[in-house]
Amino acid sequence: MSAISTKMLTTNRARLGVLALTALAAGSALAHPGHPDSVMNASASFGAGFEHPFSGIDHLLAMLAVGLWAAQNKQRALWVLPLAFPLMMVVGALLAVAGLSLPGVETGIAASVAVLGLLIAFAVRLPLWGSTLVVSLFALFHGYAHGTELPHGSMAALYGAGFVLATAILHAAGLIVGVVAGRQMADRVVRIGGVGIAAVGAYLLAA
Repeated sequence: MSAISTKMLTTNRARLGVLALTALAAGSALAHPGHPDSVMNASASFGAGFEHPFSGIDHLLAMLAVGLWAAQNKQRALWVLPLAFPLMMVVGALLAVAGLSLPGVETGIAASVAVLGLLIAFAVRLPLWGSTLVVSLFALFHGYAHGTELPHGSMAALYGAGFVLATAILHAAGLIVGVVAGRQMADRVVRIGGVGIAAVGAYLLAA
């Protein structure tokens, strides 16, 4: 075999090697978690979690009520109650994911709306530990309900992040309404709102 033929054969082999490496690299890139399908799944999981608190009147009213009641309690309750609720909600979601049973979840959620509404309507102010205990107990039920709908796999964390963010927004909305109403001597309006929330909770309990 001539030197020229040998050189051409070596060059062709080199080209084939480069093509093979390129093909493998392309395959690896498509299988990488950063593939557009994974991005879409991540976005969908976060969005589904974010939408969930807004999709049910029970979740929405309870989370608004926590913010309103925190504003009525004032002082440290302004940040302790809106922080305790999502933290304990995560605990409740983890209980659901772990397969542990929490009895009376639907009743607990309905009761949270009714009780928080009454606490607002009568402007009840408990010691900080007492109000935190009430909020934390109800948060467990809400979190457990969210946890039963968590998607399997790595997207579960994004779903959870979505509903925690939505919860924080609803707490903030309740806080803002409560604080503004208090400054403008419109606390009676907030208390009437509490009556409405309690009425919805009573209906949910009866149903």
